[in-house]
Amino acid sequence: MATSLLSFHLQIEKPNNVSQYQIFPAKIQVLASTLKQNHNRRPKIATTAITRKQRRSGRVKQSLEDCNTSSTGKLLSFLNSGCLNDALQVFDKMNKSNTFIWNLTIRGLTDSGYFQEALEVYCRMQIEGIREDKFTFPFVIKACTAVFGSDEAKKVHSRIIKLGFYEDIYVCNALIIMYAKVGSIENSEKIFDRMLVRDVVSWNSMISGYVSSRDGLSSLMCFQKMQVLGIRPDRFSLVRLIGGCALEQNLLSGKEVFAQVIRNGREFNLMIQSSLIDMFGKCGEVNYAERFFNRISQKNLVVWNAMIGAYSMNHESLKTFSSLKKMQEDDNLRPDIITLINLLPSCSKLGALGLGKEIHGRAIKNDKFPHLVLETSLIDMYGKCGSLILAEFVFFQMKQKNIISWNAMITAYVQNSYNKEAIDTFKNLKNGPSVPDETTFASILPAYAEIALPKEGKQIHGYISKLGISLNTFISNAMIHMYAKCGDLLSARKLFDSMLFKDVVAWNTIIMAYGIHGFGVCSISLFTEMLNEGYEPNRSTFVSLLSSCSISGNWDEGWKYFNSMRRDYGLDPGIEHYGCMLDLLGRFGNFDCAKRFIEEMPLKPTSRIWGSLLAASRHYRNIEVAELAADRIFSLDNDNTGCCVLLSNMYADVGRWDDVARVRDLMKNRGLEKTTGCSIVECNGKTYKFTNKNRLKIESDIIFQVLDIISRKIGDDQDNYNVYTFKPSVLLKRRAKSPIFHSVRLAICFGLISTSVGDPVLVRMNTRICENCHKATKKISKMANREIIVGDSKIYHHFKNGCCSCGDYWR
Repeated sequence: MATSLLSFHLQIEKPNNVSQYQIFPAKIQVLASTLKQNHNRRPKIATTAITRKQRRSGRVKQSLEDCNTSSTGKLLSFLNSGCLNDALQVFDKMNKSNTFIWNLTIRGLTDSGYFQEALEVYCRMQIEGIREDKFTFPFVIKACTAVFGSDEAKKVHSRIIKLGFYEDIYVCNALIIMYAKVGSIENSEKIFDRMLVRDVVSWNSMISGYVSSRDGLSSLMCFQKMQVLGIRPDRFSLVRLIGGCALEQNLLSGKEVFAQVIRNGREFNLMIQSSLIDMFGKCGEVNYAERFFNRISQKNLVVWNAMIGAYSMNHESLKTFSSLKKMQEDDNLRPDIITLINLLPSCSKLGALGLGKEIHGRAIKNDKFPHLVLETSLIDMYGKCGSLILAEFVFFQMKQKNIISWNAMITAYVQNSYNKEAIDTFKNLKNGPSVPDETTFASILPAYAEIALPKEGKQIHGYISKLGISLNTFISNAMIHMYAKCGDLLSARKLFDSMLFKDVVAWNTIIMAYGIHGFGVCSISLFTEMLNEGYEPNRSTFVSLLSSCSISGNWDEGWKYFNSMRRDYGLDPGIEHYGCMLDLLGRFGNFDCAKRFIEEMPLKPTSRIWGSLLAASRHYRNIEVAELAADRIFSLDNDNTGCCVLLSNMYADVGRWDDVARVRDLMKNRGLEKTTGCSIVECNGKTYKFTNKNRLKIESDIIFQVLDIISRKIGDDQDNYNVYTFKPSVLLKRRAKSPIFHSVRLAICFGLISTSVGDPVLVRMNTRICENCHKATKKISKMANREIIVGDSKIYHHFKNGCCSCGDYWR
């Protein structure tokens, strides 16, 4: 026992010779030096807070002053009634040679939340030479943890070991709670395992520690062990255990606790009732929660908050706000900060930005800031409602940020397609004191997937490994998606094959990965393998599978799987599934079938549906169908820039210049701007960015010389733009905007001259590749005998030996 205690002591304290005062925080030492000069100075207490408490207990105070009680009795009564100024006046006049008096005062201040003042009294106690006992440290530990954190609390632990209180049950219970609160559950376990005697508080502390560490399974196992040893649980045990069931979403265990409460004849106090409502809500059983809630005759604010939270977690947004109204009208209760936090997810779900702003305003009016959880919830709500300006405002105004706050801001950027800003925020996070966690990487990886190249993808993969974060299923799925979108299909497949535990999301992701690279046959093969492994496909599986069939042109397989959704798996197709089938119909030019398919859909067509028809009409140059699709899109979506650009280009291709001008005027009136074409290519660890007709200072002459040579060799030069094809007035403009100078060609030329012979050239674009560049890239791949991979805004094109994996459709 002594040896193990010594080793633990060495872990938390450097082996120097230090005085007893050096083991406490520097701030406490400063307090102590001040107190030496005036050791009778009473700690300052916030007068406004005390005044409120004194008003509430004015009658108690008057009766105490009228009674002929002892000084110790008065001190105890004043502390219990919240009259702290009066208690400290009594304390100053007392004979303070007794440790009990000091413990009583420290406890009173700590229980009232005056942790700094409690530590000041503790310093005075040491200065006056009063020796601590086992009852001193539980409250000192609590105060020190609240004010300073884990490092200083460990020094207090070192002091406990030196004074020989390391086996005291009360001190050990306090240490267990302390280490759990500062995120060091391993130290809590060490202390708990070394305890020679444990009471129910010890077990409750350990169960509570696991719950606060988000380890619900360990809390359930600890409770089970407690019962095996014959320790009878109390109501606090049950409340903490219910919290563990909620964390694990273990409804069966939660019902067992519920039955145990009834079986043992325990009273359903409001603490247990609110915990059960919260547990049922987190387990998705909102009906259970509702029935239990309705049986409670007298509801307090905690119970209402639990029910509102249950509705909010289960997307019952309207019931969330109706409960708020009933709470105010029926029980005359005012919402507190927990109520406001519980309401914000419902605002996000409804897209009710106005309600979210109203809650924010109420919080400001009631002086609820700063509040870490509320501010983080506001960032999440504003991000989901599309108000990034307000999300940024809250984030940058925060005085304190934790990893959850950073994650919320990163997620807000990603959800609104501000991927560069998300990555910049992630880099700022890495340079600060907070350490990224699993949620951080699950949030940021989609941003890297959209704008990164394989090198950056591998860098973040390495960073995750460096932090020692295990590649759980959630992160692995995000990384597979990232590698696929970055153009590194081989790494995506390797990661998928290395996963020990695959879920249906992993299969969906790898099926989609092969699909966006144009390898539909591989996607179908993976789907068959998934079924053979015993996995049940869901709607997302069929989105991945049908997308793969439409991209690769697998007509028969596409219709086979579409029809099997409802027939074999009982899944009703959604708008995305119908969109995939419309892509397939459009690919084969069946416009009559496509229009009939849209008319017979059980769902209302969206911009996605009409966009598929518009893209198909461009491929087959069917102006009539294009105008029909465009009219429908404009009636649904006024800000569809892609639709305007596509229609304008189709008019230009057939020489309808008046219509071109009309569409461009429409864009101008609606404030729409065509996206500037941009392509990036990676070389020697650096990323190079090209825009249309962009001339890099670095090697610009060589690039354009190579571009000129290649264009002439493949027979694709500016002479193609002649007066027979275009009106003379636009001929010079057309030549200036020649596809020869499109960003993708510049990037390909740079890749060819900057990479080793035989290596593939990988280019990423922010727009769709145009028909001219698609044809030219096929010829370049054959001429240079190189594989060229171009990832546009739709799919990846693998050009090899003059052919493209898309079958010349997605251009």
